[in-house]
Formats: sequence, structure tokens, C-alpha cells
Amino acid sequence: MKKAMIFSLLVVFFITGCSMAPKYTRPQAPIPKKWPEGDAYKNVKTQEGELPPELKWQDFINDKKLQKIIEMALKNNRDLRLAALNVERARAYYNIQRAELLPALDVAAAGSRQRVPYDLSSKKVTGIVEQYSVNLGLLSWEIDFFGRIKSLTDRALEEYLATKEAYQSAKITIIASCASAYLTYAADKENLSNAYATLKAQQETYALIKKRYEVGLASELDLYRAQTQVDAAKQEVSKYIQIVAQDENALNLIVGEDIEKGLLPEGIKDVVPLKDISPGLSSEILLRRPDIMAAEHYLKAVNAMIGAARAAFFPRISLTTTMGTASSELSRLFRSGQETWNFSPQVTMPIFDTRVWAAYKATKVEREYALAQYEKTIQTAFKEVADTLAVKGTIDEQLSAQNSLVDAMEKTYKLASVRYAKGLDSYLGVLDAQRSLINAQKQLVALKLAKLTNHVRLYAVLGGGSD
Repeated sequence: MKKAMIFSLLVVFFITGCSMAPKYTRPQAPIPKKWPEGDAYKNVKTQEGELPPELKWQDFINDKKLQKIIEMALKNNRDLRLAALNVERARAYYNIQRAELLPALDVAAAGSRQRVPYDLSSKKVTGIVEQYSVNLGLLSWEIDFFGRIKSLTDRALEEYLATKEAYQSAKITIIASCASAYLTYAADKENLSNAYATLKAQQETYALIKKRYEVGLASELDLYRAQTQVDAAKQEVSKYIQIVAQDENALNLIVGEDIEKGLLPEGIKDVVPLKDISPGLSSEILLRRPDIMAAEHYLKAVNAMIGAARAAFFPRISLTTTMGTASSELSRLFRSGQETWNFSPQVTMPIFDTRVWAAYKATKVEREYALAQYEKTIQTAFKEVADTLAVKGTIDEQLSAQNSLVDAMEKTYKLASVRYAKGLDSYLGVLDAQRSLINAQKQLVALKLAKLTNHVRLYAVLGGGSD
């Protein structure tokens, strides 16, 4: 009983042996503490005090139809499924590496029967030699006294955690892509509705001008100009029918299955507004982004590899110990007095092996590379958020100006139509006012889409939120 306790204590001691890995300290983020300031950001609201809490996507997206579509995408999307499988694979590799810390208890049974000639026999007699054995024990278990295996296990753990963060990043990407595709479909559907309305108006105008032409109140030039507007409107309708179909195909690809028509919006005006979010006052919130956390886990993994490379300079101690029974006759194998045991420790010390030094230098270079990647990821994230905030701070003013422009264009078009009907102006003025109105309406829809998609992008570049 005492021997078993001593053996258990030794196992625990060796498993939790020292580590050669350098102490990890999070590098300072190579970005400003606060978000950019200036005219582009004056309308961006920031939250002082503590960092904003993580926002679940179900709370951020209020549109029930879009929520259902996103749930379908999270269930069926193949890219996300591959990311989930990568997590499972990394966890399996971690469990394999972790198992190296623990001794493996094996049982081995063997038997042999051999004819020995008289000149090789110790008794100088030709005969048959039989041997049977059954042993239970440890086979070549490396005692991790200097932390080599522990460092490799820490590396596998950090790589697993990085893969989990990559999965979260993929999930946020799927949510943002699905929402953006949904909004794009809504905008193009609204453009299609506007194109149908324009076509109807052009056909009515053409019919009116044709009647005026038949009674001599309109010129043939006005008639053909009206005809060109009808043809252009038909082309515009056909173009947006194509675009809407392509938008639906793109959304189906992200979701992984065909979406019911009832879940699709009829226009951007039907989309329920998204929840407003604040980036907070400090850029420290970026450290919660899954891609940055993944990059830091990879940095920690390389840090652990340095520990394994350092431990390679020290002796490697392995142990083989077995106990069992052996006999020259199978019938006596388990009788009293046939017990056997074996205790074989082994120490291997590198004296001259350039590979050990090369591996150590390689891990130090890998750490510098991982550090550069980590810092670059943070800098890229800061730029993404700053760009998104610049849009957020100016888009409302653009929308206000565009709404005013559309109102002015509508009044201009109506006045031009009245002046033409009274014979005070040519039909060319009506065409110019109409083209300007159509372009202004398209630009208004584009700005509405830009505001919504930028809001989705802000949610994504700030790191999204857990389910």
C-alpha cells in the first residue's frame, strides 16, 4: 500500500514537473487607446466607463424573418460546418498530446517454442525449449521532469483554443454575411419596385403624348423621346429582375438551402431597424474579437514550443517496468513461485546534436512571426472599426441631404410635367427632371442600404457576441 502511494506521488510530481517555457506577457496593442476623432466621427456616440457588454446577435437583429434565416444558415452553412469540424479535430489532437503526460498500463502475453541444437544448449543436449509469460506494466513511459511534454500539451491546448476562436469568428462572419445579403436583396427588391413604377409612369406618359401627337398638340420628336423612356424603363425592370434573382441565389448559398419566399422582404422599408450599438470609449474592446484572441492563442502556442525546445537540451528520462509471471510450461504459468518483474529506467542526454539548436532558433523565429501576426491583426481590426465609424458618423447627414434632394427632384419633375402640358416648355425638360429623379431615388436606396450594412459590419468588426 505504501509503495503504491509513493509511486502515485512520484507520478504526480513528474507530471507537474518544471516548465522551460518563458513566462507569457500579453504584448501591448500597437494602436491608439481611443478611437479616431474629427469631423467624420463627431456624430458617433461613445460609451464612457466600462467596456460595452457583449451583444447577442438575436438581440442585435430585431427582424424576426432575418433571425430565422440566420438560424438556418448557422445550421446548414458548409463553411461553418468545416470550422466546427476543425474544432473537434484540434480537441482530439490536444487529448492525444495530453495523454502523453500519463503512464499507459499495458498487458502483454507471449509464448515461444524453439528447438535448440546440442552445441548451443548449455546442457549439450538437443531439445525443445518452451517459454510462456504474462506481464503487466509501463512500457517506455517518458517522465516529464523538464516539462517537454507539458509544453507540447500547452501548445496543443492553445491551438485548440485558437481553433475555437476561429469557429466563433466564422460564425460572426456567417451572421454578418447573411444579414448583408438579406439587406442587399431588400434594397434591390425596392429598386425593382421603383423600376416597375417608373415603367408604368413612362407608359402612361407615352400614351398621353401619343394622343396629343394624333391631334397635333405634340411633335413626332416628343413621341419618340417618350418611346425611348419606355424602352429604357423596360430594360431597367429586366436588369433588376436579374439582380434580385442573383441576390436570392447568394442568400441561398449562405443559408445552405432554399429560403421560403415568405421570409424574403419586399423592400428595404420592410426591414426592422437593427439595435444601435456603441464601440465604447476605449479601443481595448478589440481584444475581445475572436480573430485577435485566436492570434494570441497562437502566440501562446509558440511560446510553449520554446519551452519544449529548451527542454530538449536536458536529459530525457523514460521508464519501463513490468511485473508478471513466466514459465517453461503453459500449465505452470500461474502457479506460485513463477512471478517475475523488470525495472528498466533509461536516461538520454544530447551531447552533440545540431538539430536541437536549430529547433530552438526556429521556435524563437516562430514567436517573432506570431507576434507580428498578432500585432497586424490588431492594427487591421482598428482600421476596420475606424472605417466603419467614419461611415456611421456621416451617413445620416448624407441620407438627410439625399431625402431633401429626392423631394426637390419630385417637385421639379411635377412642375416640368405641368409646364409641358401647358405648352410652356419642351418635353426635354421633363426628360431631364425624370432622369435626375430616378438617379436620386437609386442613390437614396443605396445610402439606406449602406447605413444598414455598415451597422452590421460594425457589429462584426467589434467582435460580435456569444449566443
